[in-house]
Amino acid sequence: MTQFFNDIIYIIIALLPAITVHEWAHAFAAYKLGDPTAKTMGRLTFNPLAHLDMLGTLALIFFHFGWGKPVPVNPANFRRPLRDQALVSLAGPVSNIIFAAILMILLKYLLAPNTIIFTILVLIAQINVILAVFNLLPFYPLDGSKILLFLFKNHQHKILRFYQMSPSILIALLIGDFLLRNITGFSIFGLIFGTLIDGVNMLIYTAT
Repeated sequence: MTQFFNDIIYIIIALLPAITVHEWAHAFAAYKLGDPTAKTMGRLTFNPLAHLDMLGTLALIFFHFGWGKPVPVNPANFRRPLRDQALVSLAGPVSNIIFAAILMILLKYLLAPNTIIFTILVLIAQINVILAVFNLLPFYPLDGSKILLFLFKNHQHKILRFYQMSPSILIALLIGDFLLRNITGFSIFGLIFGTLIDGVNMLIYTAT
């Protein structure tokens, strides 16, 4: 139990900067593309309390992936709404990858291992990668859904129908995988997701 609470404390410490950077990037991209909605609503900020989503935070603690409070966007303010929404969505995961890369440079070249700071920064980098990969999944309302809609804009009706079901599908997958992991010790979703995370980690590590 003590280890569980220690893990939660470490995850929260790492979660706050990861989600803050992610959601700030959404707000910043929207603002630069012509939509001031997020800025007006106080989301163009590095204050983590403005970006936390309760369900997303709990998902990260218990499932090791999650999300922040969605940034409000008004597509009517964009010059090219479909493309610009995809760019705003992409900004979040990209910001996490950049943040993780910066941290990995510090970890590789400037910091000594086996210290508390080293351990915390490793966790922050890892959660940034987790947040980026998870949010690129094509389930609404994750960032990947807007990117998918733009990439397959000629099939909007089919994708929008999928969006109506995708939140329920995602929740069912998470709950089902959680139960399977606790009963059998095996996680199908975790295996696939873990492979993606390992791939991104390897690419970042090699690039830095």
